[in-house]
Amino acid sequence: MEFIEAKTILQRASHGEEWFGIDYNMNLYKGCCHKCIYCDSRSNCYQVEDFDRVRGKKDEIEILNKELKGKRKKGVIGIGAMSDTYNPFEKQYEITRKALELISYYKFGVSIETKSNLILRDIDIFKEINRKADVILKFTITSADDNLSKKIEPNVCVSSKRLKAMKQLSQQGLFVGTLLTPIIPFITDSEENIKNVIRLSAENGAKFVYSIGGVTLRENQREYFYEQLDKIFPNLKEKYIKTYGNNYFCYPLNKNLGKVFKEECEKYGLLYKMKDIVKAYKKEIEKEEQLTFI
Repeated sequence: MEFIEAKTILQRASHGEEWFGIDYNMNLYKGCCHKCIYCDSRSNCYQVEDFDRVRGKKDEIEILNKELKGKRKKGVIGIGAMSDTYNPFEKQYEITRKALELISYYKFGVSIETKSNLILRDIDIFKEINRKADVILKFTITSADDNLSKKIEPNVCVSSKRLKAMKQLSQQGLFVGTLLTPIIPFITDSEENIKNVIRLSAENGAKFVYSIGGVTLRENQREYFYEQLDKIFPNLKEKYIKTYGNNYFCYPLNKNLGKVFKEECEKYGLLYKMKDIVKAYKKEIEKEEQLTFI
Protein backbone atom coordinates (compact mmCIF):
# COMPACT_ATOMS: atom_id res chain seq x y z
CA MET A 1 0.00 0.00 0.00
CA GLU A 2 1.23 3.46 -0.92
CA PHE A 3 1.42 6.15 1.75
CA ILE A 4 0.73 9.74 0.72
CA GLU A 5 1.52 13.05 2.39
CA ALA A 6 -1.04 14.49 4.81
CA LYS A 7 -1.00 17.77 6.72
CA THR A 8 -4.08 17.05 8.80
CA ILE A 9 -6.21 14.05 9.73
CA LEU A 10 -9.04 15.53 11.77
CA GLN A 11 -11.53 18.04 10.35
CA ARG A 12 -14.34 19.89 12.01
CA ALA A 13 -17.71 18.51 10.79
CA SER A 14 -19.65 21.32 9.11
CA HIS A 15 -23.02 19.58 9.24
CA GLY A 16 -22.45 17.11 12.05
CA GLU A 17 -25.87 17.32 13.65
CA GLU A 18 -27.40 16.28 10.34
CA TRP A 19 -25.20 13.17 10.26
CA PHE A 20 -25.43 11.33 13.57
CA GLY A 21 -24.39 14.30 15.64
CA ILE A 22 -20.68 14.05 14.88
CA ASP A 23 -18.30 16.89 15.79
CA TYR A 24 -15.30 15.86 13.70
CA ASN A 25 -14.62 13.91 10.48
CA MET A 26 -11.69 11.61 9.88
CA ASN A 27 -10.74 9.45 6.89
CA LEU A 28 -7.71 7.32 7.71
CA TYR A 29 -7.46 5.91 4.20
CA LYS A 30 -7.91 7.50 0.78
CA GLY A 31 -9.82 5.48 -1.77
CA CYS A 32 -11.75 2.24 -1.29
CA CYS A 33 -11.49 -1.22 -2.87
CA HIS A 34 -15.00 -2.49 -2.07
CA LYS A 35 -16.13 -1.53 -5.60
CA CYS A 36 -19.76 -0.94 -4.60
CA ILE A 37 -21.51 -0.04 -7.82
CA TYR A 38 -23.35 2.95 -6.32
CA CYS A 39 -20.63 4.66 -4.24
CA ASP A 40 -21.14 8.43 -4.05
CA SER A 41 -17.52 8.97 -2.92
CA ARG A 42 -16.45 8.13 -6.47
CA SER A 43 -17.99 11.44 -7.65
CA ASN A 44 -15.63 14.00 -9.16
CA CYS A 45 -16.60 16.63 -6.59
CA TYR A 46 -14.56 14.76 -3.95
CA GLN A 47 -11.43 14.81 -6.14
CA VAL A 48 -10.24 11.31 -5.25
CA GLU A 49 -8.19 10.13 -8.21
CA ASP A 50 -7.92 6.40 -8.86
CA PHE A 51 -10.64 5.79 -6.29
CA ASP A 52 -10.35 1.98 -6.29
CA ARG A 53 -6.76 2.12 -5.01
CA VAL A 54 -6.45 2.35 -1.22
CA ARG A 55 -3.73 4.62 0.14
CA GLY A 56 -2.63 5.34 3.69
CA LYS A 57 -1.29 8.64 4.99
CA LYS A 58 2.27 9.20 6.15
CA ASP A 59 2.72 9.67 9.90
CA GLU A 60 -1.04 9.89 10.35
CA ILE A 61 -1.13 8.43 13.86
CA GLU A 62 1.48 10.95 15.00
CA ILE A 63 -0.48 13.78 13.32
CA LEU A 64 -3.73 12.58 14.87
CA ASN A 65 -2.14 12.41 18.31
CA LYS A 66 -1.10 16.07 18.08
CA GLU A 67 -4.52 17.11 16.80
CA LEU A 68 -6.47 15.29 19.51
CA LYS A 69 -4.13 16.56 22.21
CA GLY A 70 -4.69 20.13 21.03
CA LYS A 71 -8.49 20.01 20.90
CA ARG A 72 -10.17 21.84 23.77
CA LYS A 73 -13.62 20.60 22.80
CA LYS A 74 -14.27 16.87 23.11
CA GLY A 75 -16.79 15.31 20.78
CA VAL A 76 -17.73 12.45 18.48
CA ILE A 77 -15.37 11.63 15.62
CA GLY A 78 -16.98 10.27 12.47
CA ILE A 79 -14.96 7.63 10.59
CA GLY A 80 -15.69 5.99 7.26
CA ALA A 81 -17.77 8.53 5.33
CA MET A 82 -15.50 8.62 2.27
CA SER A 83 -13.59 5.37 2.58
CA ASP A 84 -14.39 2.25 4.61
CA THR A 85 -11.84 2.29 7.40
CA TYR A 86 -12.05 -1.52 7.66
CA ASN A 87 -10.63 -2.29 4.24
CA PRO A 88 -8.40 -5.40 3.71
CA PHE A 89 -5.19 -3.41 4.38
CA GLU A 90 -6.38 -2.65 7.90
CA LYS A 91 -5.69 -6.27 8.89
CA GLN A 92 -1.98 -5.70 8.37
CA TYR A 93 -1.46 -2.04 9.20
CA GLU A 94 -4.01 -1.59 12.04
CA ILE A 95 -4.21 2.14 11.39
CA THR A 96 -7.83 2.29 12.50
CA ARG A 97 -7.11 0.37 15.69
CA LYS A 98 -4.24 2.70 16.58
CA ALA A 99 -6.47 5.72 15.92
CA LEU A 100 -9.20 4.26 18.13
CA GLU A 101 -6.69 3.78 20.93
CA LEU A 102 -5.87 7.50 20.73
CA ILE A 103 -9.57 8.40 20.62
CA SER A 104 -10.07 6.39 23.78
CA TYR A 105 -7.02 7.89 25.49
CA TYR A 106 -8.17 11.45 24.85
CA LYS A 107 -11.78 10.61 25.76
CA PHE A 108 -13.45 11.39 22.44
CA GLY A 109 -16.47 9.52 21.12
CA VAL A 110 -16.67 7.66 17.82
CA SER A 111 -19.16 7.13 15.00
CA ILE A 112 -18.25 4.51 12.43
CA GLU A 113 -19.92 3.31 9.25
CA THR A 114 -18.67 0.15 7.57
CA LYS A 115 -19.54 -2.87 5.47
CA SER A 116 -16.87 -5.07 7.02
CA ASN A 117 -16.99 -7.58 9.86
CA LEU A 118 -13.34 -6.76 10.57
CA ILE A 119 -14.81 -4.21 12.98
CA LEU A 120 -15.26 -7.09 15.46
CA ARG A 121 -11.52 -7.08 16.07
CA ASP A 122 -11.85 -3.77 17.94
CA ILE A 123 -14.70 -4.63 20.30
CA ASP A 124 -12.39 -4.16 23.28
CA ILE A 125 -11.57 -0.57 22.33
CA PHE A 126 -15.19 0.30 21.55
CA LYS A 127 -16.21 -0.91 24.99
CA GLU A 128 -13.41 1.14 26.53
CA ILE A 129 -14.49 4.28 24.66
CA ASN A 130 -18.12 3.63 25.53
CA ARG A 131 -17.35 3.79 29.25
CA LYS A 132 -16.32 7.43 29.00
CA ALA A 133 -17.75 8.79 25.74
CA ASP A 134 -20.32 8.08 23.02
CA VAL A 135 -20.15 5.23 20.50
CA ILE A 136 -22.41 4.53 17.52
CA LEU A 137 -21.61 1.80 14.98
CA LYS A 138 -23.43 1.59 11.64
CA PHE A 139 -23.48 -1.19 9.06
CA THR A 140 -24.53 -0.33 5.53
CA ILE A 141 -26.98 -3.02 4.44
CA THR A 142 -28.67 -2.42 1.11
CA SER A 143 -30.00 -5.90 0.42
CA ALA A 144 -31.27 -8.72 2.60
CA ASP A 145 -30.21 -11.19 -0.09
CA ASP A 146 -26.54 -12.25 0.01
CA ASN A 147 -26.44 -13.05 -3.70
CA LEU A 148 -27.62 -9.57 -4.59
CA SER A 149 -25.35 -7.87 -2.06
CA LYS A 150 -22.39 -9.70 -3.59
CA LYS A 151 -23.29 -8.31 -7.01
CA ILE A 152 -23.62 -4.68 -5.97
CA GLU A 153 -20.91 -4.73 -3.24
CA PRO A 154 -18.49 -7.31 -4.69
CA ASN A 155 -15.34 -6.90 -2.58
CA VAL A 156 -16.80 -6.92 0.91
CA CYS A 157 -18.50 -9.47 3.14
CA VAL A 158 -22.15 -10.22 2.35
CA SER A 159 -25.08 -8.81 4.29
CA SER A 160 -25.57 -11.86 6.52
CA LYS A 161 -22.00 -11.56 7.83
CA ARG A 162 -22.51 -7.87 8.57
CA LEU A 163 -25.67 -8.69 10.47
CA LYS A 164 -23.87 -11.37 12.46
CA ALA A 165 -21.19 -8.82 13.36
CA MET A 166 -23.89 -6.35 14.35
CA LYS A 167 -25.38 -8.90 16.73
CA GLN A 168 -22.02 -9.54 18.39
CA LEU A 169 -21.42 -5.83 18.91
CA SER A 170 -24.93 -5.34 20.26
CA GLN A 171 -24.47 -8.21 22.71
CA GLN A 172 -21.49 -6.31 24.12
CA GLY A 173 -23.74 -3.37 24.96
CA LEU A 174 -22.73 -1.18 22.02
CA PHE A 175 -25.17 1.07 20.16
CA VAL A 176 -25.46 -0.38 16.65
CA GLY A 177 -27.76 -0.03 13.69
CA THR A 178 -28.29 -0.16 9.94
CA LEU A 179 -27.77 2.32 7.14
CA LEU A 180 -30.36 1.18 4.61
CA THR A 181 -28.83 3.43 2.05
CA PRO A 182 -28.91 3.77 -0.82
CA ILE A 183 -32.19 2.26 -1.90
CA ILE A 184 -31.40 1.55 -5.55
CA PRO A 185 -34.32 1.89 -7.98
CA PHE A 186 -35.18 -1.32 -9.86
CA ILE A 187 -32.61 -3.29 -7.81
CA THR A 188 -33.18 -3.03 -4.05
CA ASP A 189 -36.39 -0.95 -3.93
CA SER A 190 -38.91 -3.74 -3.44
CA GLU A 191 -41.15 -3.65 -0.38
CA GLU A 192 -40.02 -7.18 0.41
CA ASN A 193 -36.37 -6.12 0.58
CA ILE A 194 -37.12 -3.10 2.79
CA LYS A 195 -39.14 -5.26 5.17
CA ASN A 196 -36.49 -7.98 5.31
CA VAL A 197 -33.60 -5.60 5.98
CA ILE A 198 -35.54 -3.97 8.82
CA ARG A 199 -36.62 -7.32 10.28
CA LEU A 200 -33.12 -8.78 10.12
CA SER A 201 -31.69 -5.62 11.67
CA ALA A 202 -34.07 -5.93 14.61
CA GLU A 203 -33.31 -9.63 15.02
CA ASN A 204 -29.60 -8.88 15.16
CA GLY A 205 -29.63 -6.21 17.83
CA ALA A 206 -30.01 -3.00 15.86
CA LYS A 207 -31.31 0.03 17.72
CA PHE A 208 -32.09 1.95 14.54
CA VAL A 209 -32.41 1.83 10.77
CA TYR A 210 -31.68 5.03 8.87
CA SER A 211 -32.24 5.72 5.18
CA ILE A 212 -31.97 8.66 2.80
CA GLY A 213 -34.12 7.00 0.16
CA GLY A 214 -32.77 6.70 -3.36
CA VAL A 215 -29.36 6.71 -5.01
CA THR A 216 -27.23 9.69 -6.04
CA LEU A 217 -25.78 9.87 -9.54
CA ARG A 218 -23.34 12.58 -10.54
CA GLU A 219 -20.26 13.01 -12.69
CA ASN A 220 -17.93 9.98 -12.72
CA GLN A 221 -20.13 8.11 -10.25
CA ARG A 222 -22.89 7.94 -12.87
CA GLU A 223 -20.53 6.60 -15.54
CA TYR A 224 -19.19 3.87 -13.25
CA PHE A 225 -22.70 2.92 -12.11
CA TYR A 226 -23.88 2.58 -15.71
CA GLU A 227 -20.82 0.49 -16.65
CA GLN A 228 -21.63 -1.92 -13.83
CA LEU A 229 -25.31 -2.07 -14.79
CA ASP A 230 -24.30 -3.14 -18.30
CA LYS A 231 -22.24 -5.98 -16.82
CA ILE A 232 -24.61 -7.14 -14.09
CA PHE A 233 -28.13 -6.01 -15.07
CA PRO A 234 -28.33 -5.82 -18.89
CA ASN A 235 -30.72 -3.19 -20.33
CA LEU A 236 -31.22 -1.54 -16.92
CA LYS A 237 -29.03 1.44 -17.86
CA GLU A 238 -31.47 2.42 -20.60
CA LYS A 239 -34.31 2.27 -18.09
CA TYR A 240 -32.41 4.63 -15.78
CA ILE A 241 -31.71 7.09 -18.58
CA LYS A 242 -35.33 7.06 -19.69
CA THR A 243 -36.69 7.39 -16.13
CA TYR A 244 -34.23 9.80 -14.51
CA GLY A 245 -32.30 11.52 -17.29
CA ASN A 246 -29.46 13.45 -15.65
CA ASN A 247 -31.13 13.78 -12.23
CA TYR A 248 -28.72 13.96 -9.31
CA PHE A 249 -30.98 12.08 -6.90
CA CYS A 250 -32.90 9.08 -8.21
CA TYR A 251 -35.82 8.15 -5.96
CA PRO A 252 -37.65 4.80 -6.21
CA LEU A 253 -40.88 5.05 -8.19
CA ASN A 254 -42.86 3.22 -5.51
CA LYS A 255 -44.20 6.10 -3.42
CA ASN A 256 -45.39 3.62 -0.79
CA LEU A 257 -41.85 2.71 0.30
CA GLY A 258 -41.59 5.58 2.77
CA LYS A 259 -44.74 4.43 4.53
CA VAL A 260 -43.56 0.80 4.54
CA PHE A 261 -40.19 1.87 5.98
CA LYS A 262 -41.76 3.87 8.81
CA GLU A 263 -44.35 1.20 9.68
CA GLU A 264 -41.79 -1.60 9.75
CA CYS A 265 -39.39 0.36 11.96
CA GLU A 266 -42.19 1.16 14.39
CA LYS A 267 -43.34 -2.45 14.29
CA TYR A 268 -39.95 -3.62 15.59
CA GLY A 269 -39.36 -0.66 17.90
CA LEU A 270 -36.46 0.70 15.85
CA LEU A 271 -35.52 4.37 15.71
CA TYR A 272 -35.45 5.88 12.22
CA LYS A 273 -35.36 9.68 12.65
CA MET A 274 -31.92 11.27 12.92
CA LYS A 275 -32.72 13.43 15.95
CA ASP A 276 -34.05 10.40 17.87
CA ILE A 277 -31.01 8.28 17.01
CA VAL A 278 -28.60 11.01 18.14
CA LYS A 279 -30.51 11.57 21.37
CA ALA A 280 -30.54 7.84 22.12
CA TYR A 281 -26.86 7.11 21.67
CA LYS A 282 -25.35 10.24 23.19
CA LYS A 283 -27.06 10.06 26.58
CA GLU A 284 -25.26 13.24 27.61
CA ILE A 285 -27.50 14.05 30.59
CA GLU A 286 -27.06 10.57 32.07
CA LYS A 287 -23.28 10.77 31.83
CA GLU A 288 -23.20 14.22 33.44
CA GLU A 289 -25.28 12.93 36.33
CA GLN A 290 -22.97 9.95 36.77
CA LEU A 291 -19.94 12.21 36.90
CA THR A 292 -21.38 14.18 39.82
CA PHE A 293 -21.25 11.08 41.99
CA ILE A 294 -17.57 10.41 41.40
